[in-house]
Amino acid sequence: MLERLNQALEHVELRLDQPIEVEELARIAATSEYHLRRMFSALAGMPLSEYVRRRRLTVAGAEVLAGRETLLEIAVRYGYGSGEAFARAFRAMHGIGPGEARRTGAALNSQSRMSFRLTVEGSSSMRYRVVARPAFTVVGFKARVPLVHLGPNQAIIDFVRGIDPRALEHLGKLSDQEPEGIVAVCDDLDPSRAEGTELDYYQGVITSATAPEGTTTPEGATVLAVPSGTWAVFTASGPAPQAIQELWRDVYTEWFPSNPYRGRPGPEILRTRMSPDHSEAEAELWLPVEGERG
Repeated sequence: MLERLNQALEHVELRLDQPIEVEELARIAATSEYHLRRMFSALAGMPLSEYVRRRRLTVAGAEVLAGRETLLEIAVRYGYGSGEAFARAFRAMHGIGPGEARRTGAALNSQSRMSFRLTVEGSSSMRYRVVARPAFTVVGFKARVPLVHLGPNQAIIDFVRGIDPRALEHLGKLSDQEPEGIVAVCDDLDPSRAEGTELDYYQGVITSATAPEGTTTPEGATVLAVPSGTWAVFTASGPAPQAIQELWRDVYTEWFPSNPYRGRPGPEILRTRMSPDHSEAEAELWLPVEGERG
């Protein structure tokens, strides 16, 4: 997987002054657009689109300083429709406008070329299983929240605190299959996975495709139908919240590159159980997957 991903990055380098289609990059990487975006974001710490933008502005910056072409010619070559648009993007990355940079020979920022390699340390083993699941339903309270990669997500914290404990108790009784009990569900994430983009967050339970006979959903709850499919289930335990954050990291930087599966669109489910003093966490992460050639 990493070798094919590096081939896609080489394709980017050869076409920085041409349109770059994610569909073509996914074909080179022999995976889906969805999985390519997700893998790159997890490995690089930035969206694929941001990397391409920064590489273009790095190369364009060198040409600005060289002074062989007009600023407008450079802007057009790297995909900007006007000198003003190029100047805004240039200043956002380099902290100085292209005209001033050329006049003063200012030092500019640089986005280095990326390549990926897998380092196997063998210090820990990842516990996982892959299961085929029939269709099921998420029933829970829903909020649209920003994506936060590191640290607490205050929007989620505030949302969960605002839910009536009696409503959560009611929800808990609707859980009739694993992962059992109250879970966190993330859905409809932006393909870029960029910090600050929004997602649907559910605090709810997993139930049968149809609600159990004789039960009702709490007032204000939302129902999300999930079709049948394959899921990879990962478990981890340790200090909170590091154990959970490291689980997400290890899945995308170690497990996916080493296994014949790729992510597919669908909700991502996290079941967390805390120790009485909230210092330790036991986490179970469910991710929708498909075979590499599935």
